[in-house]
Formats: sequence, C-alpha cells, structure tokens
Amino acid sequence: MEIAAFTGLFGAIFGSFLNVVAYRLPRRESLVRPASRCTSCDTPIRPYDNIPVLSWLALRGRCRSCSAAIPARYPLVEALTAALCVAAVLAKAGAAQIALSVALVLLLVPIALIDLEHRIIPNKLTALGALLALGIGTALDPSGEPERLIAGAAAGGALLLAALAYPNGMGMGDVKLAGVMGLFLGAAVAPAMLVALLAGVLVGALVIARKGAREGRKTAVPFGPFLALGSIVAIFAGEPLIHWYTTSVLH
Repeated sequence: MEIAAFTGLFGAIFGSFLNVVAYRLPRRESLVRPASRCTSCDTPIRPYDNIPVLSWLALRGRCRSCSAAIPARYPLVEALTAALCVAAVLAKAGAAQIALSVALVLLLVPIALIDLEHRIIPNKLTALGALLALGIGTALDPSGEPERLIAGAAAGGALLLAALAYPNGMGMGDVKLAGVMGLFLGAAVAPAMLVALLAGVLVGALVIARKGAREGRKTAVPFGPFLALGSIVAIFAGEPLIHWYTTSVLH
C-alpha cells in the first residue's frame, strides 16, 4: 500500500505537469519557462496554489489574483492520472509490466487531451513514447521485446493501411500512436485496437444520428482518444480478453 500511495502522489504531481504539456506543446511554447501562470492575467502561480487537486478546491476554481475561472479539467486530469497510475501498480505484477503500464498512462493523457482540442498527435510525444517503451522493455523484460516489436509493427501497419485507404478518416499521428501502443502492450494491443474501433464507430453513429448523415460524415472526430481508451482497457483487461478469446472462441 505504501507503493500505491507513493504512486498516487507521483501520478497527481505528474498529472499537473501533463496539463502544462497539453496546453503548451501544441502552441510551441517551452514546457519549463516561464513558470506556471494564470492564462487570464499572466500572474505566476504561487507554489502553495499549485498543489494538485487540493489548491483548485481551496481556491474554489478561481485565480487568486484575478478571480478568473480555472477549468475543472486541470484537477480532473491530475486525479485521473493519479488513479490510473495507482490502478496500474495494483493490477500488474513485476517491474516491467508496472513500468510499461505507468509510462503508457502518462503518455496517453496529454495525447488524448491534445488530439481532442487540436486534432493532432505531436510527433514529439510518439517519439518519446517509442523510446520509453524500447528502453523499459529492453532493460526490464528483454525476452518479451520481440513480441512487443511485432505487435508495434502489426498495429501501426494495420492503421497505415487504413490511412492509405481512407486518408480523410485517419491521420499519420494515429498510425504512429498505434505502433507505440504495440511497443508497450505487446499482444494486448489487439483488444486495444478493437475497443478503439468499436468506440469510434459508436461515437460516429451517435454523431450521425444527431446531425444527420450528410453533416455527420463531415464532422471530424479525432481517433487518438479512442486509441487511448483502448490502451487503458488493454492495460487492465487485455490479457484476460486474449485468454477468453483463445480458450472460448477458438476452441
């Protein structure tokens, strides 16, 4: 439980930084300078006003200097990041699986936020993810690295074919993210892709039902958040889903 508590604290603190990444990276701003500041009045945020979740609650969601509203997204991202990191530590066994799962969570959070707001998946994040996956996997679980490399190539290749066939429906950022997911998840990338596809189809159907077929097909829906959702499901249920499929469906 001490490890889980430490991971929760680490996740909340890192979640605060991921908010900065999601805001600044697509705007081509430095991630370290200047220090965190109010986006309304540009006043630097004091250290005691920058405590994850707690400071937002204490300030009642308002800037201390100008009283501008601080989006609830910030504490929600911090809390969600902490919860997912703790869940990954509790669900996984072994240093390699824990490290790969936590690193993937920390990568997916800013990717999903940026893709939702800006419809892009920055190359800097997917490149960093690939390096982390290869480094962690090689250092902690070298025997499992061939499987993860094959999974990355297969997942990225599958979405590449989709992107070439339907260039308006799939971006190269999605292709790169799928490959990175395989490097983290190994064989569990298969259910991750399936969940992402089903979630995307469901949301697309809801958009068409609301706007009509003509307008609905023109509505751009980023696929990155669905890939992130599929990855989270795979972290916690990927192996059981694969076991169920191989023992119940194939036999």
